[in-house]
Amino acid sequence: MTAPRLAAGLAAVSLAACTVGPNYHRPDIPTPAAFVEPGAAAPASEADLTRWWAAFHDPVLDDLIRRAVAANLDLAAAASRVRQSRFEEKVTGAAEWPAINAAANTVALQSNRSASSGPPTGFQLPASLNLYSVGFDATWEVDLFGGTRRAIQEAKANSEAAVWARRGAEVTLISELANDYLTLRAVQARIAVGEAELARQRDLFALVAARRQAGFVTGLDVNQQTGVVATAAAQIHQLEAEERVQIHALAVLLGEPPETLEPTLARRTRALPRSPPVLPAGLPADLLRRRPDLREAERRLAAANAEIGVQTANLYPRLNLIGLGSFAGTSLGDLFSAQNLSGVGVGLLTAPLFNAGKTHAAIGAAREKDVQAELAWRGAFLASLREVEDALARYRAEEARRAQLETAVTAAAGSLAIARDQYQVGLATYINVYAAENALLNARDQLVQSQAQSDTDLVALYKALGGGWVA
Repeated sequence: MTAPRLAAGLAAVSLAACTVGPNYHRPDIPTPAAFVEPGAAAPASEADLTRWWAAFHDPVLDDLIRRAVAANLDLAAAASRVRQSRFEEKVTGAAEWPAINAAANTVALQSNRSASSGPPTGFQLPASLNLYSVGFDATWEVDLFGGTRRAIQEAKANSEAAVWARRGAEVTLISELANDYLTLRAVQARIAVGEAELARQRDLFALVAARRQAGFVTGLDVNQQTGVVATAAAQIHQLEAEERVQIHALAVLLGEPPETLEPTLARRTRALPRSPPVLPAGLPADLLRRRPDLREAERRLAAANAEIGVQTANLYPRLNLIGLGSFAGTSLGDLFSAQNLSGVGVGLLTAPLFNAGKTHAAIGAAREKDVQAELAWRGAFLASLREVEDALARYRAEEARRAQLETAVTAAAGSLAIARDQYQVGLATYINVYAAENALLNARDQLVQSQAQSDTDLVALYKALGGGWVA
């Protein structure tokens, strides 16, 4: 049998050999028919979830997300891990093929002993001799029981898991950036409320001071209003510090120094983005397809399943084929002639006899890893259901709260107008005005915070649904 036919025959034997270990089948997970929270039955289209932040209609947010996806350091590291896993997959796959090496040698012998000195012998070395050789060696472990094939399956599953981990990092990045941006706009809206309130308090101080000079009120009213003005100014300084903190966080997410975005984002001209009117929650079963962390966990499960086969193959014999060939001669001119060719082929079959239970223990450990991977996958799915339900519950409750706060702001503004009119004509004391101002300020501040919380809950919902990655 010629060498090509032998190689083809061995390859066919390898491919036809059995593959030990369990074949992977994704376990079924019971999924609820729908989410429990009201409003969760709205359809979730791919477009809605892929670029969900576009529903806020904020071009600044769109630009920040675009820049973050391109330059974020954590995302770049996740992409590097994807490339690393693909290289490791190729390394594992190389075991299916023979390893061939080439070698070349030259030896020069010089002897000072003359041919006439000493007693004669049957073999005389020349005074000068050059030896040349060129050859190769090839080794190949025939995958009789599928250990290599299982290892390749494991490496491929891990590589796919790294891809989903990278997409999960993108989802996390975008949701974190959107949260920071919306928090920034909320803080800036609260600063605007505070500045407007400070201006009103200063106007009222002027009125109180004028009435004091006219003798209509005492110095107590002036002192009280002075304290109100100082308190309003102090609250603004605290909010301005929080504003800078959020800007610094956004810059770092973009892979830039903390102070980079201050000249642009510190401008408080943009209003707080409004929440989209529709919640694209979809169905619970969609989470298994949409959420990158669940897809990653499922791939880790597939890798753990393949590892069982890798360890099981160690129970069975191994067949290694070794081939050596070389040309050797004393002259370079005729080195590659047929008479200088020599070769050897070796087939080495080894079988495990005793290793104190090491192989069986490794198989048992691999099976337990598989059990743990499945439990982790199922647990992650249950956690994803909870995250969606929690986000829906919080969003619905915050929307109801915001509607009540809007009513409270309207009522507080009316009460303040009445109290001021009565104070100016002497029908009410300053205490009435002071109480009405505090009520309006608190109502407006709580309304802004409620709007921001509603947006934050919506971002959490989109993240829980797995939105924000592109295939």
